[in-house]
Amino acid sequence: MSRLGGPALRLTVLVGESDTWHHRPLYSEIVHRARAAGLAGASVFRGIEGFGASSLVHTARLLSLSEDLPVAVVIVDEEDRVRAFLPQLEELVAEGLVLLDRCEVVHYRGRGAGGGGG
Repeated sequence: MSRLGGPALRLTVLVGESDTWHHRPLYSEIVHRARAAGLAGASVFRGIEGFGASSLVHTARLLSLSEDLPVAVVIVDEEDRVRAFLPQLEELVAEGLVLLDRCEVVHYRGRGAGGGGG
């Protein structure tokens, strides 16, 4: 199992929940490509309200717009590994926002790391 600690880079991709790549949710395609690229991990977070370049507010409070809520895909790994993944996002993300932030990993362990918990 890979261990990650110390300085890292956080990649956040903000897209719409209804965005797709070849009939698959875009956020899912990003997660699966990140896994195939061997990145440390990826998580998807669904927003309850937001707007982007179009200035159209999407919110869970209005049924007519609730099918395209904002989604954030967050990936953290060593800087060189994250930067090597960026060309794939260039191909995938036609509309959205891609952010990079320097961060520090304090704790990173998988379930199979020999500890308890679950």
